[in-house]
Amino acid sequence: MVTELLVGSKDGRIDGGWQALGKLFLYCPGCFHARSDTYYPMHPVAGHFAPKTRFSCTSGRSFLIPSCRMDVLYVSDPCEHTNEPEDVGLFRGVFKGFHNSETKKLLVARGLQYEESEVCPFCKARVWSMGRSGMIPRSASTRLAAYDDNVEYLICLNGHLYGRCALLHLSDSDACENG
Repeated sequence: MVTELLVGSKDGRIDGGWQALGKLFLYCPGCFHARSDTYYPMHPVAGHFAPKTRFSCTSGRSFLIPSCRMDVLYVSDPCEHTNEPEDVGLFRGVFKGFHNSETKKLLVARGLQYEESEVCPFCKARVWSMGRSGMIPRSASTRLAAYDDNVEYLICLNGHLYGRCALLHLSDSDACENG
């Protein structure tokens, strides 16, 4: 994945820096009630080290609207947290070549304002809300096993993505065996 992110980069540089990318790989930033959390209420979840994370560009396509699906976006599986009223899935990702991506061009063309109260937890750059932009496809909630209207993610100027969703309640194997 890192090799792919470096293709076309200048002098081995990564947007946002290597330290931010390392943090994105290993750290679940948690979530706190902020202006962008208007989609569903929840209790704060503290950030923490995420020892096992799988990133996938195939999954990343599910987070892009059809006109932006030529962009390369790596997205993690959600980190699941028990919460009220619904369990919360927290996920993160990174774009390859975000500065030249169709997603960034569309955000700029729509004149979307940055979120005033949030910055990227990985590099501290300003962020756009994909929910406010109307650019969250239904395929994102399907990929996350989340309720359709309860997915939100933000993208920073360096192409880092982080988000949250209300997870669907799936039956566990014990309940299926006893039923």
